[in-house]
Amino acid sequence: MIFHWILAISNSCNSLKYVTRFSCDIFGFYVAFIYLQKGIQVLTRQWEVNDASAYLSIAIALLVTVVAYLCGIVGNSSLFQRHIRKFIEDYGTPLTVIFFTGFVHIGKNAGIELLKLPTSRAFFPTTDRGWFIHFWDIGVADVFLAIPFAILLTILFWFDHNVSSLIAQGTEFPLRKPAGFHWDIFLLGLTTGVAGLLGIPFPNGLIPQAPFHTTSLCVTRTVSDGDDEANKGHNRRVVDHVVEQRVSNLAQGLLTLGTMTGPLLIVLHLIPQAVLAGLFFVMGIQALEANGITAKLIFLAKDKHLTPRSDPLMQVERRKAIWIFVALELIGFGATFAITQTIAAIGFPVFIFLYIPLRTFGMPRWFTPQELGLLDAPTASPFTMESVGGNHGQVVEDEAANEVLGYSDGAERGEAGSIKESQEMMEAGRTNADVGRRRGSVRDADGIESESVRRI
Repeated sequence: MIFHWILAISNSCNSLKYVTRFSCDIFGFYVAFIYLQKGIQVLTRQWEVNDASAYLSIAIALLVTVVAYLCGIVGNSSLFQRHIRKFIEDYGTPLTVIFFTGFVHIGKNAGIELLKLPTSRAFFPTTDRGWFIHFWDIGVADVFLAIPFAILLTILFWFDHNVSSLIAQGTEFPLRKPAGFHWDIFLLGLTTGVAGLLGIPFPNGLIPQAPFHTTSLCVTRTVSDGDDEANKGHNRRVVDHVVEQRVSNLAQGLLTLGTMTGPLLIVLHLIPQAVLAGLFFVMGIQALEANGITAKLIFLAKDKHLTPRSDPLMQVERRKAIWIFVALELIGFGATFAITQTIAAIGFPVFIFLYIPLRTFGMPRWFTPQELGLLDAPTASPFTMESVGGNHGQVVEDEAANEVLGYSDGAERGEAGSIKESQEMMEAGRTNADVGRRRGSVRDADGIESESVRRI
């Protein structure tokens, strides 16, 4: 708690300006594989009962994975009406968990014993102890002995929470409310202190749950790709705006508290561990699918003669640069994943943390600015990063001097219905303050101008 508050007061979050998609993709790739590994570990424990239990658990886990993944596909397709698609996309996964919890009781499945989710008494710790830790019985020597471990935990939480926060406020989300990175760390320190006194797991930001939550709050609209013959009749969905509120977060917390009640604990104890394994699988797969490393690997695996010229990576002149960039990301992922398999697992963010100065100061010595601009991008927009001094190497210019870029940026992000509406807003004098910051164009240190929102 104290170290968190020191970091918050000392404006340590200003260093987030150096964090780009490069580091975030490595971390997201790592977390995705951790979910896949966790699902496999859950299934391997099913042999503790018998072979029939293990094979049924594998079948259930795969069915949960397929059905939940198909719900996500339906949500992004053109099937059914928009409200039905949105319902399936948002609630398909929890409904899948509910269905397969009952599925194990159908037919001959009911005669096979399955390991269930372990639970404890209502509003009681999992071990036989009181709610509060007797910290007054801890010796002074033990306090100083715990400081190095506290420093490691603080580094872990600082990186984990801030990266999760950055990804949840990525450039693909047209946010209107400013970020509060310093206050987040201060609040995280408070909740960490309370959790320590209660002896419960520390709360923290998570991926892919955090960006998934932001995605679920996005309101989309359908736009036409163009009136030319090549794109005529082709429509696509873009994010119009994000419903920015605190109600859903509060509801999640209250629901978590509700799971400690007796009736819900009985219900939770009915869930087979195999269903949770399938849930881990689908979360890991969806996280990999949205990861930048996966996108680059798929690009490299494609036949370059059949790859559309519109693909941004096709603009990279040296294909070797893509290979080296991806290799560095995979090395970072491999080292991080290997550390977590050892006794030093708590220090897994250190390697990714060291990659930040490598990306900022080392990689520009070999990669050209154009290559880095196509292979990498700021995680969040200049508007989101304004509280920490903006993204490194970028200067936000006033929109009045870049009206055309401002209009195109607004159209891409869906913040205005048309250019005409944008012009009316300009004429009404609303280009100052918030609008001017959100729609400003960006010029990096090498003088290359780009839009505020970049997608790889």
